[in-house]
Amino acid sequence: MGADGCDYRCTEFVGPVVDEMSVSGRMTMCNMSMEMGAKAGVAFPDHKTKDYLRGRTEAEWTPVLSDPDATVEKEFDMDLTGLSPQVAYPHSVDNVKPVEEMAGIPMDQAVIGSCTNGRAEDLLAAENVLRGRRVADGTRLIIVPASREVYLWAADSGILSSLVRSGAIVTNPGCGPCLGAHQGLLAPGERCIATTNRNFRGRMGSPDSEVYLASPATVAASALKGAIADPREVWA
Repeated sequence: MGADGCDYRCTEFVGPVVDEMSVSGRMTMCNMSMEMGAKAGVAFPDHKTKDYLRGRTEAEWTPVLSDPDATVEKEFDMDLTGLSPQVAYPHSVDNVKPVEEMAGIPMDQAVIGSCTNGRAEDLLAAENVLRGRRVADGTRLIIVPASREVYLWAADSGILSSLVRSGAIVTNPGCGPCLGAHQGLLAPGERCIATTNRNFRGRMGSPDSEVYLASPATVAASALKGAIADPREVWA
């Protein structure tokens, strides 16, 4: 669909894959709908939504769904069976290739976190790849929990200590290096693979640097190897 494939529209994500996703996974997907120009991205509430909200709010709420006879401008039916981990190549979010086509490109930095992929399951996915192993020499790994709640959970569960033992640096919750704010700005000529949401030129620092976008597992595997790596091979 491209970076402008949903300009000024609302994207509704439906189907068995979405049903199987956690609330955090749906948040990530809806978050990224902005990167194809959407005004809104929606995954409709279900029992998982109710479970997620239980204990987070005591307010009454009513699910809002599309009308059964609502007019839909376009429908895209996608078969994700056997889909390889994907990586967005500089300098556009829609410049996407399967990880196996990009494996081996050296990385100076890896970032896992921010609003897009800094939730509990994201940090756990990274820790599952890195547990008992060390980040490659010459590659920085920066962890940015999405919130204070996630930070405390990861600390209490031992996830953060495991990641630190693997060589990671843990920053305060927030945006961090995602928009070139602090702790992780790129120097000229450096490359970074990140779970953040944008890879535009100069997004993380120098306009002469490069940012690649990938999943937490792919970023963790790449930090381990010091170059873009397929997490399926690391797990194998």
